[in-house]
Amino acid sequence: MAAESVAEGPKSPDRGGKWSGGGNGPGQGATRPWSRAGFRPGVLLAGLWVLTLGLAVRQATAVLRLPQEERLVDLFAWLGDNGVLRLHDSLYDGDQPFTGTPFAGLVLKPLTRAAEQTLGVAWTFGTMLLVAAVGVLAARALPGPVPRRAALCAVPAALSLLALSIPVRNTFHLGQTSVLPVLLVLAGWLLGGARGEPEASHGAGEASGARPAALSGTGRALLGARTGGALIGVACALQPATVLFLPLLWFTGRRQAAVTGTGTFLLCTLATWVVMPGDSMAYWIHHVAGAGLGGPADASANQSLHGALLRAGLHGPAEIVLFALAAAAVGWLALRRAVRYARDGQPLLAAAIVGSAAVVASPVAWQHQQLWVLLAVVGRVGRRTGDRLVWPVFVAMVMTLDGSALVPKVAVFGAFGENAVLLAALLASCVVPFMRRDAAVWDAPEPMGALSRPNLMLELLLIRVWYWAYSWVRGHAPDSRSLAEGHGHQILDAESFLHLDVEHGLNRLAVRTQWLRDACDFYYSTFHFLVPIALLAWLYARRVPRYRGARTALGCATLLGLVGFWLYPLAPPRLMPGLGYVDTAHGPQDLADPDFGALTSLSNQYAAMPSLHVGWSLWCAVVVFMMTRNVWLRALGVLYPLMTAFVVMATANHYLLDAVGGVLAVVAGFAGARWLARLRERRAPTAGPPPGGTDGRPRPWPPGSDSVAGPSNESAAAGPSAGSDDGVPSGGRVAAGPSAENAPSGSPPGGTAVG
Repeated sequence: MAAESVAEGPKSPDRGGKWSGGGNGPGQGATRPWSRAGFRPGVLLAGLWVLTLGLAVRQATAVLRLPQEERLVDLFAWLGDNGVLRLHDSLYDGDQPFTGTPFAGLVLKPLTRAAEQTLGVAWTFGTMLLVAAVGVLAARALPGPVPRRAALCAVPAALSLLALSIPVRNTFHLGQTSVLPVLLVLAGWLLGGARGEPEASHGAGEASGARPAALSGTGRALLGARTGGALIGVACALQPATVLFLPLLWFTGRRQAAVTGTGTFLLCTLATWVVMPGDSMAYWIHHVAGAGLGGPADASANQSLHGALLRAGLHGPAEIVLFALAAAAVGWLALRRAVRYARDGQPLLAAAIVGSAAVVASPVAWQHQQLWVLLAVVGRVGRRTGDRLVWPVFVAMVMTLDGSALVPKVAVFGAFGENAVLLAALLASCVVPFMRRDAAVWDAPEPMGALSRPNLMLELLLIRVWYWAYSWVRGHAPDSRSLAEGHGHQILDAESFLHLDVEHGLNRLAVRTQWLRDACDFYYSTFHFLVPIALLAWLYARRVPRYRGARTALGCATLLGLVGFWLYPLAPPRLMPGLGYVDTAHGPQDLADPDFGALTSLSNQYAAMPSLHVGWSLWCAVVVFMMTRNVWLRALGVLYPLMTAFVVMATANHYLLDAVGGVLAVVAGFAGARWLARLRERRAPTAGPPPGGTDGRPRPWPPGSDSVAGPSNESAAAGPSAGSDDGVPSGGRVAAGPSAENAPSGSPPGGTAVG
């Protein structure tokens, strides 16, 4: 029965409506008809695929529409008429030296005859296929059981995230080969373990029901241990940092694959030494496995630990020794953690941990080589639903946004933004306590209701990125001077017709009265951010139920403000020529200068409608009015938006109708928050089936490893043997579940294991 189930795989989801993890990843669920999945999942799936295809078309178009000299810059620099792969000189000399291994250069040399326009097209679509293969493998390697909706959406979601990631975008732009080693390693690691190593224990693995969590019957038939090891060996020859996967194979019991991979790596490298001895000497000895190639090692794009130490000011032998010791420690700890999660049935997470360690321990880890960190998004962390989102959101933001988008523009946070990818790689490989599949909350995290306090880290991340997006959108909104000034005249004409044109009089009053001018300038530049942030912090600490709705209302109002900036670019009074308005903060603007001084270079100055100064102040007033019965505090709350409206007009930054627009945006924001709250109430989560397979047990991976199938085994009851608590075999058998010393204090039996 075991052999039959391995060959054919399960033919239907379990009774809990979820696909089991034994041999059927999310890709199996994708074959179910949409009609059986329901209308809403079908629409979501269709939307995800449309998004995926749109991103793919956009990426291909962004590359191919560039002039030939500006696209695939590294590829054409190597393969062009004067490229190092075409000439007979050294690969690592000249203005554009080759940055890959000599073996990679040997593989690419046959392409020099095709270094024409068609090569750019073929290379772009070939890279797109490699990225798609990585996404499909990753989606099918999710540990089961996987809900049907997640199974349907896993592949397009993975492909969309890959397309948005900086490593993939950088690979397309440069024409690099860094996606190929990732694909080879994933194929060898996920598919090559189908038959298990060593062969003597394979029968026991099948008898116990152990099956890899990422494989289909076709994959098991095509790829065995030797083939998987050979694929990883070739990847190591292309990207030496992936050699860390060879000890991972050994420690997880796949020793034949480890030997085959090591032999393949040595064979490819030594064969290249024979064919290209000078280039091999230059790469491996002179450049220390490529450490001196591809640009200065201390550049911010190099997210290895070596690059961070150089940026910190360390140089010379002390830096080399410190880097070597730290890299060895990271590799050792990552292997311990990866073995533990591989035996727990999470092979993709194990690969992400080791790949992240390879990024940290490499002499150089450029943007196109950092894809491993993105795969760590599959790790589960946290007992509550809100806590569960922190890690994937953090990884997705780090790998898709510039580091400056994650931290405030304050000098003390600059190093964190500059080394964001390195920080994520260190956390994934050494620190984050990813959950094991036998944890009580693996598949059913504790729900967070309206009375639960949201995760603070998640809130800070979302607020920071939301403000960064707000600033970016505002800065890129239409800023045509003639259009904005034309809208300004429309506003003034409307106010004149309604007898509401009071801005000029208030501005002249502030200009004539020095103390009023100084007070208005200070008020305008300070309270706009200080008061809303203080209120949000107070709500989070003291009024959690109100915090959620107030935060959502503020976000909706700001989003509506961005829509207004795009649809109706408006020149504020201070930028209207010939009307006599004075910018009290910066003095009269030189309207003959298209830049209008230094202020315009910082942000779009035509984002005046609606006035979010007035809108945010009204939001503060509503919050204060709802939170307290104190008459004086309520009076201050009501006075705050009135004072703000006066200040923005006195400083010539807004019209009165801008203030009305801000009021309408906040009213709509609170209405949107109320609608979203009702929607969440109607879609409250329901309890799901117990974690694990149909019997509630996690399935270890790979089959034939030294792990046991379940608690019925004697060694499982006895716990891990001495010296094996780190997950690395020491001659004994390792239990699938966490030991008591691995579990965090206060956790229930079978709870989360600490990485």
